[in-house]
Amino acid sequence: MGTYEKITPPDTGERITFSNGEPNVPDNPIIPFIRGDGTGVDIWPAAEKVFDAAVAAAYGGKRKISWFKVYAGDEACEKYGTYQYLPQDTLEAIKEYGIAIKGPLTTPIGGGIRSLNVALRQIFDLYACIRPCRYYAGTPSPHKNPEKLDVIVYRENTEDIYLGIEWRQGSEIADKLIHLLNNDLIPATPEHGNKQIPLDAGIGIKPISKTGSQRLVRRAMKHALRLPPNKQMVTLVHKGNIMKYTEGAFRDWGYELATTEFRAECVTERESWILSNKERHPDISLEDNARQIDPGYDNLTAEKKAQICGEVESVLNAIWSTHGNGQWKNKVMVNDRIADSIFQQIQTRPDEYSILATMNLNGDYLSDAAAAIVGGLGMGPGANIGDECAVFEATHGTAPKHAGLDRINPGSVILSGVMMLEFMGWQDAADLIKKGIGGAIANREVTYDLARLMTPPVEPPLKCSEFALAVIKHFHS
Repeated sequence: MGTYEKITPPDTGERITFSNGEPNVPDNPIIPFIRGDGTGVDIWPAAEKVFDAAVAAAYGGKRKISWFKVYAGDEACEKYGTYQYLPQDTLEAIKEYGIAIKGPLTTPIGGGIRSLNVALRQIFDLYACIRPCRYYAGTPSPHKNPEKLDVIVYRENTEDIYLGIEWRQGSEIADKLIHLLNNDLIPATPEHGNKQIPLDAGIGIKPISKTGSQRLVRRAMKHALRLPPNKQMVTLVHKGNIMKYTEGAFRDWGYELATTEFRAECVTERESWILSNKERHPDISLEDNARQIDPGYDNLTAEKKAQICGEVESVLNAIWSTHGNGQWKNKVMVNDRIADSIFQQIQTRPDEYSILATMNLNGDYLSDAAAAIVGGLGMGPGANIGDECAVFEATHGTAPKHAGLDRINPGSVILSGVMMLEFMGWQDAADLIKKGIGGAIANREVTYDLARLMTPPVEPPLKCSEFALAVIKHFHS
């Protein structure tokens, strides 16, 4: 057991441990929680009440969570002192007990920690940010058919520009880097031509690694295999047409991982075209198959034509026996889409997608956009998962002007708890909460954020604490 300065673990309960990236969960786990700043004072008690009721209802006392209060954000500063936004006690508790859940946290103003959320992800190497976006009937939405969207965003959490390696314009290091790049490195790379970085620029670094990319895609693939057959798809989202050696590499490494570690369980979109062409026309030539998958084939150079024909031949030789004759239709489909294209496709063709695997910045935008379609961040859960730790979190801000008024929607942190329970393998409890939330919303028992958007508006809306009770009431309705 760890030694703590100002907090004390519960007297009862056991640690959650990890093996091969998966949790080993006892029947009475100790789970640290961070109440959160601002409206965390309202939403956490409501959420905790729902979690405890669901576990009790699902397992009849055979399982129970022992909650361990730890501190971060403004509340931590009150207990540990000024600027102690992320005390060592909290880090030790999360490390020791493996799984934690948190409300929204204030971003500190000024120097030091840029973001407490980002800091936690980097400290514990929580490389996969997972954001499911699904619709609960009755939730007001700006879209005509929000029920068509049911996606899970797998966002790489530790790399890209969120790594935070940047230098201020005019700083000594920024000036040195610009000079080095302009005078030595850019001219030495012919593909960059005569490009030059403005002398008054700030500089940021965008690292994308093969290791970081592939471990994210690995988790996304494992998740896809647990989904119903019609939802087994992983889409690699990138801007590789412009950033070829970072975002383009993410796409290539994603395909490489899928077609090596999961070769028997997956097919790429392009492979499916090759296989289906042969299924429709068993005697099709390599050239005609290549012409089908690349409509501009006849205008290509001889070298490029040979390359595509070689691709067709390689696919047929490698996987026809295991994936041909329609077998590929029962495997995980792996495809890729350009980032700007996927933003409009989740609105115009949402039911064509399931799991979206993407880098950090694209995933930040995309997960919020998807959440907006199904009702907003108030209904958007989030998880940050690594191989030895997991932190589940509300995805919205602290909304301090509403703190203490018992009016904010606790849906985000409640649904984050659903993700936590599913990760723990406590699916029955998770299903009860999802049923309860669905029942409450369908019955127009909602907090003010949803109530004012319903037709007609709900008057009076439920308080935050009342919504929790409504969710519990609908567990068995």
